[in-house]
Amino acid sequence: MSQSPEARAAEPGIAEGNAAVRRRYPFDDTADLDDARRGFLGTARDRVIRDAGGRAVWDLDAYGFLGQDCPDTANPSLWRQSRLCSGHGLFEVTDGIYQVRGFDLSNMTLVEGERGVFVIDPLLCAETAGAALALYRSHRGDRPVTGVLYTHSHADHFGGVRGVTGDDEVAAGVPVLAPRGFLDHAVSENVYAGTAMNRRAAYMYGAALPKGGRGQIGAGLGQTLSTGSVGLIPPTREITHTGRSETVDGVRMVFQLTPGTEAPAELNIHFPDHAALCMAENATHNLHNLLTLRGAQVRDPRTWARYLTEAVDLFVGSSDVAFASHHWPVRGRDRVLRFLSEQRDLYAYLHDQTLRMLNQGLTPLEIAERIEMPPALEQAWHTHGYYGSVSHNTKAVYQRYLGWFDGNPARLWEHPPTEAGRRYVEFMGGADELLQRARRSFADGDFRWVVQVVNHLVFADPDNAGARQLQADALEQLGYGSENGTWRNFFLMGALELRHGAVGTPTSTVAPDLLAALTLGQLFDALAIRVDGPRAWDADIAVRFRLTDGDPVTLRLRNGVLTHVPGTGPAAGEPDAEITLGEATLRAVLLGATAPGELTGRTDVEVTGDPGKLAELLGHLGGPDPGFAVVTP
Repeated sequence: MSQSPEARAAEPGIAEGNAAVRRRYPFDDTADLDDARRGFLGTARDRVIRDAGGRAVWDLDAYGFLGQDCPDTANPSLWRQSRLCSGHGLFEVTDGIYQVRGFDLSNMTLVEGERGVFVIDPLLCAETAGAALALYRSHRGDRPVTGVLYTHSHADHFGGVRGVTGDDEVAAGVPVLAPRGFLDHAVSENVYAGTAMNRRAAYMYGAALPKGGRGQIGAGLGQTLSTGSVGLIPPTREITHTGRSETVDGVRMVFQLTPGTEAPAELNIHFPDHAALCMAENATHNLHNLLTLRGAQVRDPRTWARYLTEAVDLFVGSSDVAFASHHWPVRGRDRVLRFLSEQRDLYAYLHDQTLRMLNQGLTPLEIAERIEMPPALEQAWHTHGYYGSVSHNTKAVYQRYLGWFDGNPARLWEHPPTEAGRRYVEFMGGADELLQRARRSFADGDFRWVVQVVNHLVFADPDNAGARQLQADALEQLGYGSENGTWRNFFLMGALELRHGAVGTPTSTVAPDLLAALTLGQLFDALAIRVDGPRAWDADIAVRFRLTDGDPVTLRLRNGVLTHVPGTGPAAGEPDAEITLGEATLRAVLLGATAPGELTGRTDVEVTGDPGKLAELLGHLGGPDPGFAVVTP
């Protein structure tokens, strides 16, 4: 079992808290373990999945330590969940439906058709998806991929598509299905705020942590993110409404659209010939996120609960098994009904009780501390907050309805962390006094207070070694006690940054395929986000692109804002330069593959006006920082 050399043992209060968890819950209940093992056919002989250059992108044996007894540096409930998630291999769900689990954060589902196999959710990267398909074929024969379906717009459900099929196959007729709005949400989420989301995802999934009892043990929804090549093949068929049916290679499917649930574009699938129901990521073996810690738009638990009710009404009466894009299946109609009903009640309760309390004047922090889940839900393993949490989900509900401000004017115009930190340290009698008091709080086991207080000193004096060490030690203890995998990872990654500085971001979803899938309007919007506003305040530049294969569009930079205006009307104004070119050439320039100066002299490009204006305009764009610090200034 690996561990960081700086990692401390669990403090007595954390160890006792973890022991209390074992006494509180039914750890002798083996139903989930039996379900997770059922249908196992085998796993890969080569336990390390590598990219074309030989770099490891996934290690099937990395979590073998979870077979040992849970140490007191891990919450036993999270340890149990991680052990269940770490099982890897090919599993039969029901006759004709298989899943490869444990080869990435998500599952890949394979449904056998008349000629080949229909692939659902081809993981995050091409390498793991390719290995999953190879494992399936080693047991079920070399069946061709006759269709692909993305259940929703998160990258771990489409990013590996090039590991199972390619552009030539799709052009030859292999369909790619997805819910309405998939492409817009898939590319915008991963591009507009992609750098910041990927950076925070590195903390959420504990990417740089050593695997082991004092390090990363999982993320609740799965183990972690693979680090291979992310791609995207745009859908060729869009599922537009609930009740729509499709047949691909003899595989009959009936769809339920569930927009605004776990993803902005998502669907569930019923397989009438298999009495099987795929719940995508709308019902998994944990409480999901209403606002993921990596960042996203706040999800709607009220809508989520209603779609789960609808799924019960539409499909449970003809479903003998329910499976999802994470975790393991639930079998038996009575169990499927109970599972989906409890999942429904989980999201509805969080929504309704948060609204009840906010209407009584409670703030997000107060609601998060006071809310109690019903005992029946608390005793169901699949409702536990391994990935989402009751605490941050209630805050998300509050944010959805009332925003970030809790109504107290004392928090309307607070100092930013560095300025507030300096003032707090001075008020507390200086750095030495603050540290002395914080160390007493640490000894008393009040780690939440330690990280809140010492954070002020870290931001006031980032070079204070004592503050960084104490903050790291306290965050580490909070991680050891957390039932939530993403909380644990954030706490332990924070400790890692404090001890060693900011670490990199190993997985990026801002991939060439996603950039290529942006509409021109989305690409212009993505560039506008990169304008250094203050530096561009005095700039006034307009460049019109006359597309040989499309309508003209004018880019204008003025008042630090980059706008794009279709056509040549009054809103477009008069350009400083006009450039006639094809869309592919324009994309190459905007994405940096072709320098503006290279356009001059090309036979397929015509430039009138000032040829230097395009380079001047693009010169006002800055680049994101994929390695920014998270817990230090």
